[in-house]
Amino acid sequence: MTATIAVLGLGEAGGALARDLFAAGAVVRGYDPAVPATDGVLDTGSEAEAAEGADVVLSVNSASAAVDALTAGVGAAAMWADLNTASPGTKRRLAEIAAAHGVPFADVAIMAPVPGHGLRVPMLATGEGAMRVAEILRPFGASVEVMAGPAGLAAERKLLRSVFFKGMSAAVVEALTAARAAGCEDWLRGLIENELTRADATTVERLVTGSYRHAVRRTAEMAAAASMLDELGVPADVARAARDHLSRL
Repeated sequence: MTATIAVLGLGEAGGALARDLFAAGAVVRGYDPAVPATDGVLDTGSEAEAAEGADVVLSVNSASAAVDALTAGVGAAAMWADLNTASPGTKRRLAEIAAAHGVPFADVAIMAPVPGHGLRVPMLATGEGAMRVAEILRPFGASVEVMAGPAGLAAERKLLRSVFFKGMSAAVVEALTAARAAGCEDWLRGLIENELTRADATTVERLVTGSYRHAVRRTAEMAAAASMLDELGVPADVARAARDHLSRL
C-alpha cells in the first residue's frame, strides 16, 4: 500500500516536492491558501483537511507560518515534518506543540536549493519522528539523512552553513557590484575565482588566524573600503558589517 503524504505550501519548494512525490507513486494531498494544487496533487481546503488520513505532513510554507500551520493541522495529523527554514528555537517550539498532541515531530532541514533537485535535494532530519519520516520518503527517491538528537539540531546545522555560504555570497555580490561601478568587474571576478580555486585544507585556519592577528589593521582597511563604496554609490552593507566584526575582534 502506497503512502499518503500531505504537503502544506505549494510554492517553489513545496510544489516541486509534491509533484515528485506524486510522480513516484505517492498519494499527495496539498494545501496552500494562495496556490492551487496541480499535477495530480489533491487540492484540499485547510491544513487539517490535508493532514486527515496522511501518513506524514510536510510543512513547506514559511518559517513565519510554521507555528500557525502546525496549530491548525496537528489535530488531524499522524506525523509532522517541518521543512521550513526556521530557527532552532522555533523548531523546538513546534516539537513541543506536536508532543502535546501526541504527534511525532521531525525537524527537516533542506540543505540545497530544491529547484534542480526536487525530491532528491539533500535533507537532514532530527527529532522523535526523523527516522520514520525518512523511512516514508526514501522509497519515493528522497535523500534524507537522519542525525540523532532532538528537533532543532537539523535547523542549527543548516543555518550555521548559511552564515558561511550566504555571507560569502553577499560579499561576492557586493564586491562585484562595486567593481562594476569602478570599471574593473572582470578583473575582480578573475581574482575571486582564483582565490576560491586555490582554497585547500589550510584556508579556513588561515582566514581565522589572520582575522584575529590583524584585526586592528583590517578594521581600518574595511572602513576605507566602505567609504570607497559610498563614493561609488554602492551600498556597503557587507563591508561595514566586516568592519564592525573586525572591530569587535
